[in-house]
Amino acid sequence: MSNAAIRITGKSSLVGLLGWPVKHSLSPLMHNAAFASLGLEWAYVPLPVMPANVEQAIRGLAALSFIGVNVTVPHKQAVIRYLDELNDAAQITGAVNTIAIKEGKYYGYNTDASGFLNSLIEADCHPKNMRVAVLGAGGAARAVVLALANAEADSVTVFNRTAERAAFLVDDLADTFPDSHLHFAPLTSQAVADLKEDVDLVINTTSVGMSPDRSASPWPDDVALPKHTVVCDLVYNPLETALLARAKAAGNPTIDGLGMLIHQGAHAFEIWTGQQPSIDIMRQAALSGLGVK
Repeated sequence: MSNAAIRITGKSSLVGLLGWPVKHSLSPLMHNAAFASLGLEWAYVPLPVMPANVEQAIRGLAALSFIGVNVTVPHKQAVIRYLDELNDAAQITGAVNTIAIKEGKYYGYNTDASGFLNSLIEADCHPKNMRVAVLGAGGAARAVVLALANAEADSVTVFNRTAERAAFLVDDLADTFPDSHLHFAPLTSQAVADLKEDVDLVINTTSVGMSPDRSASPWPDDVALPKHTVVCDLVYNPLETALLARAKAAGNPTIDGLGMLIHQGAHAFEIWTGQQPSIDIMRQAALSGLGVK
């Protein structure tokens, strides 16, 4: 983590994280470390906002001269109605995780898709022509499927305990990517077992396995992981989830969720400042926040 002190003055530019709750977020640590390393007089602050107060909070950002904010659960969809423009990724996913404010106008972005793809590339995992299984059909899954479609994955199958929700996601994105092979299935032992070895990449987009419920896994206990398949878990607390520990023990390559958090944040940083942050410094700050040396 950078040893440079965070300096806040009357000239400091303000950004932050809008969500409920936000007290456990690593984003303030990552961004403030990156600002300090570049000598920028910027400050990133947590903004805990209850769902009932989202409109007032969004309206107040420009009045308080904020440059922008990140948006986290449960507000990624709710903020959209208060924004002036959306980038393509935000329109396709129906979710905004970054807002930039320029001359009183609010611009919404989704950097989760690009952040996820960059985290794969950093791990030397290139999804072009890969057969992919996505576990979960929530907001994170939408960003992941978008990234995979843009990267020209060979096929993507979305597994969810409620198959209707997976079907809705696939049908919605199939209109945008008619040439992509998007499928859905229930997240059951039989459906997962039917994959056999016909999958190159498995991605958990659910919160199953997140602290404090560290022993839980979205992959059925009675089904072996396909051999040689890369296993990715978007959960980053803990860094090694039960799913990743099982995959590692079976000899599968693994990718934890910290990379996506860092790269989506780095993209937001660049949108606000016009500068590229140090990925290494952001990672060091995040690891420090997790208590990892």
